[in-house]
Amino acid sequence: MNREDHIVSGFKATLAARGVYMLSSALLMFVLARYLLEPDGYGALYWAIGVLAIVQLFADLGLSRSVARYISEYREADPGQIPHLLRSTVTAKLVLIAFVSYVLLLFHEQIAVALGEPDAAPFLAAGVLYLGVFSFSAFVRVALQGFNHLGYSALVQAISGAARLVFVVAFVLAGFGALGAFFGYIVGYAIAAVIGIGILYYGFYVRYDAADEYEDGLSRRLLEYSVPLTATQSANVIDKQIDIVLVGAFINPAAVAFYTLAKQITEFVLAPAASLGFTISPNFGEQKAAGELEQARRIYETSLTNILLLYIPAAAGLTIVAGPLLTMVFGTDYAGAIPVLQVLAGFVVLQAITNLTSDSLDYLGRARARAVAKGVTALANFGLNIALIPMIGVVGAAIATVATHSVYVAVNLYIVHTELGLHVGRLVRTTGLICAITGVMAVAVLLVTPLVSNLLMLFGAIVLGAVTWAVLAVLSGLVDPGQVRSVIG
Repeated sequence: MNREDHIVSGFKATLAARGVYMLSSALLMFVLARYLLEPDGYGALYWAIGVLAIVQLFADLGLSRSVARYISEYREADPGQIPHLLRSTVTAKLVLIAFVSYVLLLFHEQIAVALGEPDAAPFLAAGVLYLGVFSFSAFVRVALQGFNHLGYSALVQAISGAARLVFVVAFVLAGFGALGAFFGYIVGYAIAAVIGIGILYYGFYVRYDAADEYEDGLSRRLLEYSVPLTATQSANVIDKQIDIVLVGAFINPAAVAFYTLAKQITEFVLAPAASLGFTISPNFGEQKAAGELEQARRIYETSLTNILLLYIPAAAGLTIVAGPLLTMVFGTDYAGAIPVLQVLAGFVVLQAITNLTSDSLDYLGRARARAVAKGVTALANFGLNIALIPMIGVVGAAIATVATHSVYVAVNLYIVHTELGLHVGRLVRTTGLICAITGVMAVAVLLVTPLVSNLLMLFGAIVLGAVTWAVLAVLSGLVDPGQVRSVIG
């Protein structure tokens, strides 16, 4: 199987599994918001998860992505080092998780009070369990990505989504409320972690005969490379979660529910971009090592064009139908999320580019440059949130996210350009054509949106937009129906 066939195969496996994950996440979001939890409970649940996502950074410190990079490099160059890499990484993670969990258990009440949500203390206490299972479920996914076996990695993610849905709903229906939903998350991630560790151990670890000695300096390089990855991962998580924490601190749990729901919808829309980025990124490290930069550039440019062709129209459509989508699907209690989702539609395009680009930079060895860019924009996002949320409410958090992420995406694209020498003029012309297609599609949807009065008519408006986009994309030559049929087949 050549590289492009491998990418297509990996993309389809990843997209299918991510589809299961996102579908289960969407069902969970719908059931919790529509039937099981009030906005305050929904907001409290995801506020606690946002806080724990920040705490979890100290339980990983970039080790997962660092070992994935060296697995990708050494599985061909010196496979005997793979067992040493995995053992040292798991040992370090166990020590970190134990320390962070102990500190969290000691100070969970003080942390909740300091952040203005004393009622969330039980969530943070249970977070001791959450940290361990989430950390290892994420670790096995990234490690399997390093082996370039994306089907297994995707399977672990699909299992976590499906198990999470089952146990969250079961615990809430049993009468345990938002805290029960949180324990459903814990059980879902635990099942995924156990299965993933089994796949990693029996499918990969035992296949490699360990070298007699750990290569001199390799453990040091593993830790050194984790430093910029820690900075990037920290900035990325803070960038994604600090706004949720600040909305809860400055406003109330209901506002957290509005903001979280809007963000979750954008994450659902972004599943294909995340799948593609996760699939192609390990190939860039291999291509750079082999001196195949022309092939790497072609793959990246084709992927970027396809991402823009999909997500610029998607963002425009999401802006137009945000009102009926939220009120008809989730209920009028969540009407406060409408302006948030409309602003975050711009974030959809930016994050789609980021999903394609960020992991690729790690495999190209540019993690340090990306870390600096992410760190600066994350700090800017933090400052803008503090300035805008008290002034204009929850929409201010969305504006801060879009503004700072625009800068981060521009820097990422520049770094990729310096590595691969992108054909900028061609990409600009293609983007202009995509914007023209989007304009025609948007007019078609705007004409029918005022007529939407039920879910069937909402679905019809979305289908009209999709058909208009598809016809124009084919007529413009941006989409080859034959290639689409080939990929699907």
